[in-house]
Amino acid sequence: MTESQPTLRRSPCGSLTADQVGERVLLKAWVHRRRDHGGVTFLDLRDRSGRVQVVFHADQQKVVAEALSPVRNEWVVEVEGTVGRRVPSAVNPNMATGEIEITAERAEVLAECQPMPFGVDGGADSSEETRLRYRYLDLRRENLQKAIQLRHAVTLETLKYLDGEGFLNIETPMLTRSTPEGARDYLVPSRVHHGEFFALPQSPQIFKQILMISGFERYVQIARCFRDEDLRADRQPEFTQIDLEMSFIDEEDVYQLVEGLFARIFPLAGIEPEAPYRRLGYDEAMLRFGSDRPDLRADLEIHDITETVTGSTFRAFQATIEAGGVVRALPVPQAAAASRKQLNGWVEIAQRYGAQGVLTLKQRDGLTEFQVKGTLSEEQLTALREQLALNDGDMALVVAASAKVAAASLGALRVELAKEYGHFREDDWEFLWVTDFPLVEEDPENDRWDAMHHPFTSPEPEHMELLETDPGAVRSRAYDVVLNGNELGGGSIRNHRLDVQQKVFKLIGIDDSEAKERFGFLLDALSYGAPPHGGLALGLDRLVMLMAGATSLRDVIPFPKTASATCLMTEAPSAVGLDQLQELGIRLAKPQAVAVGPDALGSSEPKLDTTEAGVGADVADSSNGEG
Repeated sequence: MTESQPTLRRSPCGSLTADQVGERVLLKAWVHRRRDHGGVTFLDLRDRSGRVQVVFHADQQKVVAEALSPVRNEWVVEVEGTVGRRVPSAVNPNMATGEIEITAERAEVLAECQPMPFGVDGGADSSEETRLRYRYLDLRRENLQKAIQLRHAVTLETLKYLDGEGFLNIETPMLTRSTPEGARDYLVPSRVHHGEFFALPQSPQIFKQILMISGFERYVQIARCFRDEDLRADRQPEFTQIDLEMSFIDEEDVYQLVEGLFARIFPLAGIEPEAPYRRLGYDEAMLRFGSDRPDLRADLEIHDITETVTGSTFRAFQATIEAGGVVRALPVPQAAAASRKQLNGWVEIAQRYGAQGVLTLKQRDGLTEFQVKGTLSEEQLTALREQLALNDGDMALVVAASAKVAAASLGALRVELAKEYGHFREDDWEFLWVTDFPLVEEDPENDRWDAMHHPFTSPEPEHMELLETDPGAVRSRAYDVVLNGNELGGGSIRNHRLDVQQKVFKLIGIDDSEAKERFGFLLDALSYGAPPHGGLALGLDRLVMLMAGATSLRDVIPFPKTASATCLMTEAPSAVGLDQLQELGIRLAKPQAVAVGPDALGSSEPKLDTTEAGVGADVADSSNGEG
């Protein structure tokens, strides 16, 4: 150790600049890369701030060379040296510190690193399973480091903005009771009350409404939420949302607040949203774009041609229309020359969304040709050409199905063909609000109505009288904010009147006794002077994923789960000891008689391998979001 060392504070690698040439600095970092060139050694040192090059000569800095001789990639070292300017030919424009290098004068190894299972440079040389198993190494990669730093910046700026708007950051319980949110709860057994369970929150929905009734007026929470549902690229069993609720507001207040928030956080990723955002009613979005979260970067639109083809001799059209279905078309400029292979691929896409098939309508040499010749009259073909604005070389894909299936299948094809035929603006950022959602949707299999969002959403005031006579026509005061085909978040104005909340419960099959059992505390609270209120929840994980240009939530979550909801790094979920199960009053339905060893405290009680046992089983003692 030198006498000067105690006076030096560690300098972040990526913070050094040419203005510091001649200064003495102290670095503590990982070795990103080592290069030996005939007696001269270069080390790229890396920490979360970035990289900087260190250089030493074996004959001039013998002590340094001896200390660093065994060092390889990912070893942790301490280097003290002087900032120097690189010769012009050695400047690296791809590094923030590419103009300078540190001449090492003292060095020490802080930690060694065994051979790595994959390189930190890319990670592409290994499977995702391997990278998740060694997540602590995967997180050293530059893109993941930047994504997590962006996540921090977004969270911090969000709370700053909302603090300025009068919001209070209030925590709500993580252990609560099971409530219907459209997905399965994660249950937590009670040790004190055998046979009874807490649930991890799917959202803080009820608690934030209670806070409004309590008079806090504006609430925010960076809320951890849990849903036991199937995973995909944009879904995890535990996730984080920016949760908001406000009193004495309407929809316009929510729109302005969120647009103001996005104007603060999206520039952190170089994105400048243009406000106010476009607004689309649910019915219009489904008709024109085939989705309630349409990607407006695709410059193609769906058209309803049911009326135009009514009376045709094509049996599929006749049967669909008679059954209450629709016939819709997606015109695609200059797609008439599509190959049979392309058409088959489009049919496969449509079939994945429930359509039986896809028909073609082509405009060639001044003639409009339907795939099933002779089933549409010349008048109908002329009308379709005008309605779909078909020019020579254009083609329309036609689907006959229920409105739901036609929208979903053509909605998927709309984005696919827009990309394929150059009608997609890849670099644009299209924000919009989708509004006027139905309050409920029909579940024909169970002969009931289900809440489209959640049962606390308020109907439009002018539709109150339809709750009993025509529920399917009732529109709600719900809204979603969408970006490039991704739902960023959603919310609604709530039922603040007790009588309205009770009517909505009855509509979706929750009678008075069940409502009292499951939501009695909320119903009681609504009877004590509840202010009009509303809010929304924004998916923080998804926000950061889009801002970072990532393709999966796993790229912006430090410790994500796999598609089977497991953590490969910690090997969770795992078996627990029999003594712990007994203490909780739980007996597995199909316990395997396989002991996996005593617990870490030396207990001789064997643990059961519950891999195939299932989760829930018997209780030994019978004493028993927002989406």
